[in-house]
Amino acid sequence: MFTSSKFSYLVLRLGLAVVFLWFGIDKIFHPVYWLNAWVPDSIESLILRFNIGLTEFVYLNGIFEMLVGLSLITGIFIRALSILAIIFLINVVIFVGISEVTIRDVAIIGGFISVVLWPNARGRF
Repeated sequence: MFTSSKFSYLVLRLGLAVVFLWFGIDKIFHPVYWLNAWVPDSIESLILRFNIGLTEFVYLNGIFEMLVGLSLITGIFIRALSILAIIFLINVVIFVGISEVTIRDVAIIGGFISVVLWPNARGRF
């Protein structure tokens, strides 16, 4: 009954949604923490070249993450935003580097790849 792929897909989506909503909302409420703790100096200089404020960059990341989370919950644009989330997380791993924290991102990338490749995902929750 609850072991079907339909429920597995739902649990996968909701689990990823919670993570992305949590981090997205936290970036909106605590942008200075995220800027100081997670944005490397090399990225700061790149961001400033595009005439974007550093705090605004963190806000944009938070908004993107919340959109991904909402997509996973509502079922709207799941594949497109999941692909963008994969690209986003690969960039995080590349620019922030591999550590005990970014290993989590590798697992989340695997979850998003599963969402993108899930067979017959249309019409499911």
